[in-house]
Amino acid sequence: MDIFKVLSRGIKSNPKKHTPGSALPSAGARPNPQFFHDEVAGAASRGKKRKRRKGAASGENNNEASRDDDDSDISDVDYFAPKGAAKKTKEPTPTEQAESPKEPRKPKLLDEEECRATLKSHRLKFTILGGGGEASAAPAKKKVKKGEEEKEKEKEKHKEQIFPQPLTAFGELRYVYGVAPQVSDNLVRQGFRVPTEVQMGSLPLLLRPGVAVKGVGEGGVDFLGVAPTGSGKTISFLIPAIDAVLRRRAEEGGAAEENMLQAVVVAPTRELASQIVNEGRKLAIGTGVRVVLMKRSLRLVAEDLAKKGDGEADGEAASEGEGEDGSQQSEEESEVEKEENEGDLKEPKGPARVDILVTTPKTLLNLLSGEKAVAKNPKAKKALPTVRSLILDEADVLLDPIFRKQTMAIWRACTRPDLALTCWSATMASNIEALITKELEKRARRLSIGHPYPVIRLVVGLKDTAVPNVTHKLIYTATEEGKLLAIRQLLHPVSEPGSGPPLRPPFLVFTQTIERAQALHDELKYDIPLEAGGSARVAVLHSSLADSVRSKIMARFRAGEVWVLITTDILARGVDFAGVNGVVNYDVPGSAAAYVHRVGRTGRAGREGGVAVTFYTKDDIPFVKSVANVIAASEKQASSGKASADTSNSTVQKWLLDALPKVAKEDKRKLKVRGVESRRAGGKASITTKSTWELRKERNKLGAIEASKRKKREAGKNWGGKGKDQDGSGEEWGGLDD
Repeated sequence: MDIFKVLSRGIKSNPKKHTPGSALPSAGARPNPQFFHDEVAGAASRGKKRKRRKGAASGENNNEASRDDDDSDISDVDYFAPKGAAKKTKEPTPTEQAESPKEPRKPKLLDEEECRATLKSHRLKFTILGGGGEASAAPAKKKVKKGEEEKEKEKEKHKEQIFPQPLTAFGELRYVYGVAPQVSDNLVRQGFRVPTEVQMGSLPLLLRPGVAVKGVGEGGVDFLGVAPTGSGKTISFLIPAIDAVLRRRAEEGGAAEENMLQAVVVAPTRELASQIVNEGRKLAIGTGVRVVLMKRSLRLVAEDLAKKGDGEADGEAASEGEGEDGSQQSEEESEVEKEENEGDLKEPKGPARVDILVTTPKTLLNLLSGEKAVAKNPKAKKALPTVRSLILDEADVLLDPIFRKQTMAIWRACTRPDLALTCWSATMASNIEALITKELEKRARRLSIGHPYPVIRLVVGLKDTAVPNVTHKLIYTATEEGKLLAIRQLLHPVSEPGSGPPLRPPFLVFTQTIERAQALHDELKYDIPLEAGGSARVAVLHSSLADSVRSKIMARFRAGEVWVLITTDILARGVDFAGVNGVVNYDVPGSAAAYVHRVGRTGRAGREGGVAVTFYTKDDIPFVKSVANVIAASEKQASSGKASADTSNSTVQKWLLDALPKVAKEDKRKLKVRGVESRRAGGKASITTKSTWELRKERNKLGAIEASKRKKREAGKNWGGKGKDQDGSGEEWGGLDD
């Protein structure tokens, strides 16, 4: 060992090179978690010119200048400090002191030009998709009289762009939008300082829509939020849900029930639902708001829908689904059905005290339509009459044909006419948006609502693209054996010029099926030396494992004890891992949306240094183009805010996009549902390092064992008295004289 090199290592450190003792690039809190902050031409200079030219012209302009100075003096750390409190010269009277805590500060709103500049710099786009106003409430008779051109104009009018007030600092939640002080304090304790793009655009609309947009009532909005993974969508719908519970209690006063189910949050997997509950409880500390995870043993205050005559509507909902018979189940759905809770066998004495319920579709649907009740009366379904807000997290999956019947049944079980719907995802196809607006219109007609809420969509950045702060790598491995060699090289990274940042643990590995995940774990669990932790550093997680085992694996991965977590798409959506340095797509995702969500497990909340590696073989070449298009669009989005974009180092070159074949719609559908056929159970592709001769020998041995068992079973059946003698001739025994 060169002792001089060891001693001089501390004084010759390279800040760009990651050393074992330094913090991981994707770990820790970021001072600014925003993905986009472009400079808009002339936006910054307008405010400065106004100060210089009009600062001393008149008293009114002096007031404007002083307000601008107040904005610049706000602390960069404490966003909840009262704005300009230190510059007050007039002391408040005792009456004003008594009234000031009760009355929120007068809203200081931006003008339309400033709103446009701020929203554009953060790449926020708001669109009205329908509902709200006189146009949506017009009777159906007018549609018959209108011509085709007028109908087109009506559609364009509903899709007009708006520029609501943005949330520039979290302090505005308390002083402008009237959020409870305890919720604001909880945000400070959790370390929230600067709002992300989706929080900046959605919170004003969901808290006080009348303040955010002129002409919109305070009743509420139906909201669709499309934002990158890891951009803070969970906080965006939890804060309005908690605030709505506190507002109801304040309005009703002593007559208000302490705990009444008011909001339902639906998530596709149990892991995501548990995460939402944990975040909600942190925000609700000290408020008395109860955020509860749905379990089989939980009882809710519900009423019978059949008595109200709504059973037919629910029956129609169950029959919809575009030809799906419900027999096909995803892995997320199957893991919900196998859910086992410790308290399931104990019947609670009464209904649970719940304000916000977080659930998976199947678990809540089992409560609303029990098996015994449905067997006696198919229309004997229960309703949730007190729910005012329905929140669909990962809405594109919940409204996919696999989950659509269950989600629609829950939607129709919320019978309040003033129900507000909010849908969230990083990917939202146009057919999902059309389905949501269509169902909202049908619900308004069924409940005879004259003025439904406006349907507003928020898109952050480019739609259906990956986060811009992740480095993408597309690696051709030719065969399945090449994938094993490639992933073993990732476990022992060697920095080469032009290879980009290496992939360091901890990282996630996604496979197509449970069998492949287990097989890959068996291959890699001994690749990490004992000195570094050995097989304990590699783990596998999928829906076939028990809930307790999955929870322990998740806890070990979050604590850093597991370095390589091999999993399926059960962890592809919504689950937040703050310190994940990368994602490996061992098998090509089934769709572009699946790639976006898988890659979104790294680079969350604006953290730099995440790496996304995708392996593809000869079998994947017909399906790689969708992934390549997402990578190209994501890299273009990442470089669009820079002064000069260098396309020579991009992962996907134009010649590769042109060379890759186009995928037919039917092949896309099959790939999304089943994946690559050769990797299904019993397919030709397998994850193993054994030779063909060894595999053939094992198959022959297993075949011989199975044949021997089959012969014994057949012999036992024949000897059991089915009219055949011992040698299987089939002739009856006539007795001793025969």
